[in-house]
Amino acid sequence: MISVGIESMNAFGGSVVLDVMDLARHRQLDMRRFENLLMKEKAVALPFEDPITFGVNAAKPLIDSLSEEEKGQIELLITCSESGIDFGKSISAYIHQYLGLNRCCRLFELKQACYAATAGLQMALNFILSQTSPGAKALVVATDISRFVVTAGGEALTNDWSYFEPSSGAGAVAILVSDDPKVFQVDVGANGYYGYEVMDTCRPVPDSESGDVDLSMMSYLDCCEKAFIEYQKRVSGVDYQDTFGYLTFHTPFGGMVKGAHRMMMRKFTQVKLNDIELDFNQRVALGLRYCQRVGNIMGGTVMLSLSSTIDNGDFTTPKRLGCFSYGSGCCSEFYSGVVTANGQQWQRQFEIAAMLDRRYQISIEEYEDLFQGNRSVRFGTRNVTLDPTMLTGMRSAWKDKPLLSLREIREFHREYEWVS
Repeated sequence: MISVGIESMNAFGGSVVLDVMDLARHRQLDMRRFENLLMKEKAVALPFEDPITFGVNAAKPLIDSLSEEEKGQIELLITCSESGIDFGKSISAYIHQYLGLNRCCRLFELKQACYAATAGLQMALNFILSQTSPGAKALVVATDISRFVVTAGGEALTNDWSYFEPSSGAGAVAILVSDDPKVFQVDVGANGYYGYEVMDTCRPVPDSESGDVDLSMMSYLDCCEKAFIEYQKRVSGVDYQDTFGYLTFHTPFGGMVKGAHRMMMRKFTQVKLNDIELDFNQRVALGLRYCQRVGNIMGGTVMLSLSSTIDNGDFTTPKRLGCFSYGSGCCSEFYSGVVTANGQQWQRQFEIAAMLDRRYQISIEEYEDLFQGNRSVRFGTRNVTLDPTMLTGMRSAWKDKPLLSLREIREFHREYEWVS
């Protein structure tokens, strides 16, 4: 069987960012409860940013790193999102165009809440394993945004202003999948998946989410345990503590991951409580670093955790990573792969941390002003012209790195331009 996995990956965590501690104080949240989220910053989508701009800005550095011959080998583009802009047309067509990819390429979209990116990755892996087109590559782009919008009267179009707001983010992760898995060599066949119908969270309308927070947390924990049990059935000799050098999780917020890991350690190991905290810091916390600075980006969040672990871990000797992916509704999967020192060195060229550092930090006043601006671009907007120069500080932060921005919607068709 051929080797397969992630050849390279990159993330885009927005062009502007908000300090969530400031937001929590402004909303007068219970700070002791808020600190349990383990959040630091959240990416904020500007009116001229949408899932297409986020996806292209994440994928462009990957494409630019390829030769023309390698670029032409991309025969499959899967977008994974719950932030679509059309009931029929996939956002993959736009992303394909602005990346300048080969037209001999399959383009489509997947939707399964926060599990979608893992579904896309697994589909891409099996396309490569099938060898129906030897040498082909696949591009998987997970891209989502959370917008907090208001009506003309100032009423918030969201069911919960409290702890959901500081943890919700905007961003994208792009993954190049091939038979040259420089970054993450997948353990083929080592998959435990588990799912059932549950109304934990949903998007009943395009611009707002609804759900039961407690039910969502219980479903996440249930799936984490059951998916791992299925993984154990398929892979002999697996030990939750000893098999995996690091663990990465879908990260709605860091506190949920910490709780899930604590549960797994109690159920599958004999470790004492104090040692569970130490194990969390050693094997899990590295994967939270990028997530703490971006917020929950739905399907892309587990991939953001994976990239954070690869960038920040110690791979002097190769290590196996265990990955848990969860999507509301629900579907989940536990899978694994191996990372080496060479893979880490290759991956670090995309400088995700530096990208997060250069974002323009907005004030609470600027953040709330965006509520009115976000009313102009919503699902179903027919005509609008946008000003991608609205924040001069943001332009200064990205002056040497053009970003794709939404310029205009004309009769529902979105038109973009590169802006620096």
